[in-house]
Amino acid sequence: MAKRPFSSMLSAVGSGAGGAGGAGAENGASKDGAALPVVSSEPKDWSRVGEMLGTLAPRVDRLRSFPDAPGSDVEPWDTLLGMLAIDEHTALKKLAERTGLPLQNEPRLQESASRFYELVPGSMAREHQVAGLSSDGQVMTVATSQPMQPAIFALIEEKLAMPVRLVLAPRASVTNLINRGYEQKQDLVTEIVEEMPLDDRAIQSAAGSIRQSNDLLQLARQTPVIRLVNMILFEALRRRASDIHVHPMENKLVIRFRIDGMLVDAFSPPLALASAISSRLKVMTELDIANRHSPQDGHTNVRIGSRKIDIRLSVIPNVYGERIVLRLLDQSQNQLGLEKIGMGSDLRDKLVALINRPNGIILVTGPTGSGKTTTLYGALGCIDRSSRNVMTVEDPVEYHLDGISQTQVNPKRGVTFAAGLRALLRQDPDVILVGEIRDKETAELATQASLTGHLVLATLHTNDAPSAISRLADIGVEPYLITSTLLAVLAQRLIRKTCTDCKGTGKNAMTVAGTVGLDAGVCERCNGTGYFGRQGIFELMVMNDQLRRLTGQSADAIALGDAAKATGMTTLMDDAMLKVAQGVTTEAEVRRVLG
Repeated sequence: MAKRPFSSMLSAVGSGAGGAGGAGAENGASKDGAALPVVSSEPKDWSRVGEMLGTLAPRVDRLRSFPDAPGSDVEPWDTLLGMLAIDEHTALKKLAERTGLPLQNEPRLQESASRFYELVPGSMAREHQVAGLSSDGQVMTVATSQPMQPAIFALIEEKLAMPVRLVLAPRASVTNLINRGYEQKQDLVTEIVEEMPLDDRAIQSAAGSIRQSNDLLQLARQTPVIRLVNMILFEALRRRASDIHVHPMENKLVIRFRIDGMLVDAFSPPLALASAISSRLKVMTELDIANRHSPQDGHTNVRIGSRKIDIRLSVIPNVYGERIVLRLLDQSQNQLGLEKIGMGSDLRDKLVALINRPNGIILVTGPTGSGKTTTLYGALGCIDRSSRNVMTVEDPVEYHLDGISQTQVNPKRGVTFAAGLRALLRQDPDVILVGEIRDKETAELATQASLTGHLVLATLHTNDAPSAISRLADIGVEPYLITSTLLAVLAQRLIRKTCTDCKGTGKNAMTVAGTVGLDAGVCERCNGTGYFGRQGIFELMVMNDQLRRLTGQSADAIALGDAAKATGMTTLMDDAMLKVAQGVTTEAEVRRVLG
């Protein structure tokens, strides 16, 4: 067998600097043929080991106690990190510099690594944190977060019948690779077939087929678990849910759907299914299924026929287990036209005129889930993208439009809103969409961009349009910059629309002899709520000389609001009551949304 391409130094430390070296006990050679050092097999030569470890080595007196440290025989790398009292990323970076081994924070799984997942048992890969990355047919590249286990690498070489090339990676990244690799090996698809609507009988049937297992990955691969999760997703989409909440309580598990902004109880499966559902969802979204004690976020896509569903998963531990929330975005149901989201023709004409301006800032404000991003993309749809360079920086990228360059925020890679906006300014943009102004740096960059001839569209969290000016001042934007750049502020909310089938009664409507009567059944279209779908209510505050003067004087939101209404601004309440008069919604719904 070819000489193993990793440092013998790891062998010496991993075996207590004195055992049979296992893999790597002989002279090693890197992939490019560079010689690697050989450590003396003399167990007392700890000073030599310290020299080889470089800045990773503890004091020699502490290094001598390494073989007696708890866990040194099972997880020597973690034991060394504990002795050094440094974080994993820093240690891996130093080890990479010292040994020449590559370091990849987020390694990518290639199809050529399938041999690894066919021949190496999943339990072995998980226990020793080793994942196949790629293969050229001669050498298998594997990622590991536990480099000091030469005997394991030698065993893997024997199973694969080829040498391995090591790549260092953080534990979380290696775990994700393992999950994904064995998921693909099992040929589990994320396409959801149309199931029968989920009910208590279907849940009990699935629950009875699920076998409990200590292996979380094995549990997540069971066919009944996959079927149960698929049925939950399908039922949520059938009922137009935007979110799924999986909430374990002391004596039961509750699954709830958010439909038209309201959270409703959907099912209550046996509490014993909590770990199975959690594990399956984590595997689908490439999360660490073994980590059940810290928050995690993941993402995946599934298909139902021709419909593509974007799923974003958030997991947080609580006292009774893991609470899970899934945000569902049906890409086929996007309503990006301004007229489709409930905006009146007069307001729409004003907004279109504003977005055709060459420079300035237009803000869309409202709480989370009020449809701000949908409105911004509706506005982008009115821009001539063939003659104007439109670019966005978002978190997350929820919609995809032709002719637009979209950038996803990724703090782990240093791509924040501020960093992304700074990079976008070097791409010769005409129109820039900023997903959210969260801090002073992003706000200042947005104002500078507008001053240098760009149109900037952005969102901000405020309750109404006048409060946006006060919010910008609180963030740290100077009043003179606000007055010279801000074009308008659009505030909005989403209200539920009255169901057209039951006229808001929530009961089945039956046509008998030309008359309409009501039976005791529940309206199937709205599930008895009396509402079906949502649309926006808006207020648009266009900056004028009076508002700029008050902004320069640091006036509060009340004074700004009074001045805007004096010049004809239609408030959120005005727009909402207009929709009540039109029969679109009800006064009760307006009171619920606006208070």
